[in-house]
Amino acid sequence: MAADAYITCRVTSGTKALVRKAAEREGLNESALVKKLLSVMLHTSGLSESQPAQPPDRTIRPNRIYVRLRDDDCRVLRDRAHARGIPPATYLSLLARAHLRGTPPLPKQELLALRQSIVELRTVGRTLNHIARALHQGGKPAVPGRAEVNTMVTIAAGLRDHFSDLLRANEVSWNGDGQSPS
Repeated sequence: MAADAYITCRVTSGTKALVRKAAEREGLNESALVKKLLSVMLHTSGLSESQPAQPPDRTIRPNRIYVRLRDDDCRVLRDRAHARGIPPATYLSLLARAHLRGTPPLPKQELLALRQSIVELRTVGRTLNHIARALHQGGKPAVPGRAEVNTMVTIAAGLRDHFSDLLRANEVSWNGDGQSPS
C-alpha cells in the first residue's frame, strides 16, 4: 500500500540528533527509521494493519539522486552556484537538465536583460507597424527621418550583438572552462 498521509511532530534538537545517529547506524534516513519504529510499535500493540510489517522503502523521493563529489569538485560547484545565486543542489539539477535536454538555462541577470531587449524590439516593431499600416491605407505616411531609421538600425544591431554575447556567456558559464561546447 502506498504511503499517502503524513505524521508530523516536534522534538528537541537533542532527540533529533539521536534519531539521526540511530538512522545512520541502521543505514536508513530519519523518515524511514520513524516509519519502522511506528510499524513495530503498532504490530506489537495489536493495532497493526492487516498487512505484516515490511522493511521501509529506502527511496527518499522518487526523483532525488545522491551524488558523491571530490572535495575540489565540491568547492568548484559551490563557487559556481554562489556566482549564480542558487543553492549547489539546484545548480546541479539545472546543469543535469541542461545536459540532458541540450538547453542551458539563463541566469536571472541574463534573463532580465533578454526581457528588456524584447521590450525594445517591440518598440521598433510598433514603429514599423505604424508605417506599414499607413502605407496599406493609401495615405502618405509620416516617413521616418534619417535619425529614426538610424536609431532603429542601432537598436537592431545592438540587440543582435547583445544576444550573441548573452548566448556565448551562457555557454561559457555552463562549461566553466571558457570554451564553447563541441
